[in-house]
Amino acid sequence: MKWLLCLSLALYLFGGFRRSLFIAGAGGELVYLALRGLELGRLPLIGPHDTLTFFSASCALMTLPFLFSPSLRHADLFRIGAALLAAITGLMALPFPAFNMPMPPILNTLWFELHVALAFFAYALFGIGALLGVLFLVKAERCFLDMQYKAALVGFSFFSASMTSGGIWGYYAWGTYWLWTPKEFWTSILWLFYAFYLHIRLKGPTWDKGIAWGGIIGFAVTMFTYLGVSLLMKSSHSF
Repeated sequence: MKWLLCLSLALYLFGGFRRSLFIAGAGGELVYLALRGLELGRLPLIGPHDTLTFFSASCALMTLPFLFSPSLRHADLFRIGAALLAAITGLMALPFPAFNMPMPPILNTLWFELHVALAFFAYALFGIGALLGVLFLVKAERCFLDMQYKAALVGFSFFSASMTSGGIWGYYAWGTYWLWTPKEFWTSILWLFYAFYLHIRLKGPTWDKGIAWGGIIGFAVTMFTYLGVSLLMKSSHSF
């Protein structure tokens, strides 16, 4: 079934030049995840392979509204960047084995699945925001900065909902809403960073470059929170 994932990633790479190919790649990856879910009897959200694939699909899915936005419909560089973001995160999943096992009892709750899915939707939007920040710094077109803010705002909303559902899951799993594990510590830093970023936007156009850089730095913090903490530190959120 990995051939379907590989085909989807190839379509992403060509999708940088044609929107229809990008949409086909997103559809193929969503079908792959659906087949994985049917095979497992759960959402595929455990292990590096499944989480990176879900991240890649989230990047593609969250990109679609931007591709049809009047502000970005003809922004070829955005389409190419978004295609690379989805393709690279998907390619990172390929070397890892797929975990074909039942959901561990501690994770076997809707709150866990909701927590993880919402987090990846947020991560994807933060990645799109970083891409738009790069495009603003390169082309100095205001539409990129406006769309970066919208991506960060919706991503922040998803991330806040993810933290809420994660707290509920933690209460059922460990009897507490917050444990201050390394992942939860960095999650709080990420949430505070984007809360600060969204308020700095109110400073006006003199802060435009700083805001663009803020979106880029925010995605770097996002990737460390997701991959760095999981690979470098022991936590209840490790792979």
